[in-house]
Amino acid sequence: MLKVQEIRELIKLVDQSSIDEFVYENEGSKIKMKKTSPLAVSSVQPVVQAAPQAAPAESQTVQVEVSPPIAPAQESKQEVPKAESVGEADTANLHKITSPMVGTFYASPSPDADAYVKPGSKVSKDSIVCIVEAMKLFNEIEAEVEGEIVEVLAKNGQLVEYGQPLFLVKP
Repeated sequence: MLKVQEIRELIKLVDQSSIDEFVYENEGSKIKMKKTSPLAVSSVQPVVQAAPQAAPAESQTVQVEVSPPIAPAQESKQEVPKAESVGEADTANLHKITSPMVGTFYASPSPDADAYVKPGSKVSKDSIVCIVEAMKLFNEIEAEVEGEIVEVLAKNGQLVEYGQPLFLVKP
């Protein structure tokens, strides 16, 4: 049985993809999603145990469809204070390391370990800067550029979106 968070992630992935229809069946549960108009249609046909989760999954579909127009505004709100702290002119010369997927941002390999990078840390193209967890898979994110970390834009444990800036790097 899928958890509500896993269903949310599936909805986001289908919404961002070019596929028009997605069907998932497992242990008597069936999730069917179609994109036929600007609003995605999602139906959940749960077994008796999953009945309480049917309503949150359907209400989440509406929130997912509303969130893409809101997400860029949220990102710009996050970036504006950061740009002011770094400087408007300096931001144009900085490289943004972005999230390659929807997931949970982790700054360190384990809760008791030090962060991979901090402001002032030097990174190379293959340096691991963080982990993004998606559906219980921990994906190590590399810097892809040589330089110095200027700012960490995401907080540990924060849900991040596809393409959301995570770090500013001075090449």
